Amino acid sequence: MTDDVRNIVLGVVAAGISAALGWIARTYLWRRKLRRKQAFFGLPENSESVLVVNRDPASPEQAVHRIDVFALLELSALIKDCGAHLQVLTQDTVHQGFGERTEFCLGGPASNRRMMAHMAAMLPGVRVNVDPEPGPDRGAFQIGGERYRMEPGITEYVLLARLTAGDRRETRPVFLFCGQRAVTNQAATRYLARNHERLARTYGSGSFVLLLKVVNSQAYGPDVVELVGDVTRAAQSPLPATARPGSHRAS
Repeated sequence: MTDDVRNIVLGVVAAGISAALGWIARTYLWRRKLRRKQAFFGLPENSESVLVVNRDPASPEQAVHRIDVFALLELSALIKDCGAHLQVLTQDTVHQGFGERTEFCLGGPASNRRMMAHMAAMLPGVRVNVDPEPGPDRGAFQIGGERYRMEPGITEYVLLARLTAGDRRETRPVFLFCGQRAVTNQAATRYLARNHERLARTYGSGSFVLLLKVVNSQAYGPDVVELVGDVTRAAQSPLPATARPGSHRAS
């Protein structure tokens, strides 16, 4: 074998080894990223999850708002990426506890009795005004001592929460998307899809409750979202005997 042939063979072998090592490294990083995503959502490979759908309060029938359907599609994509299975249930047909399967619960307590039950059990510091009569406090959030009123189409709020029951490692989380309007529910699901890696680094497998503000949805839909703050402590603590009045509006 001449020197030229030997150099060519060695070059081909080195290129093959480099390509193999690069593939192994990429596969390792992809699998590690997937495992972190699965751990955050509580969705191991082939696990079961449930999507709890709210009803459209504006419809006399048991219908789902079309924007909430878009939100469900985004959640379905997340679940599929984790290699898990999902079951879609309406808010009035869920008769089970939580912790056995990862649950994604969509909509405010006025349109989702499952959401109402979760908030009563795990978020005692949150109240939502469900009065159907028009008024400045309609749909307003009371979180601790603060009130967050909405201006439809201009400034609207949504709670995004990841909650677990107890400290058992195998307990599956419940994700809540509790918005003042359907567009805010979708904004919360989109925020979760875009920021789950950062949220996983910040909170790990623990619970959190975030208050998000949807800005000018009449022009931007669910895409312009601001993080108002982490309200976990206030949301999980009983409401004070005398809540401080106040409202938060877009500046």
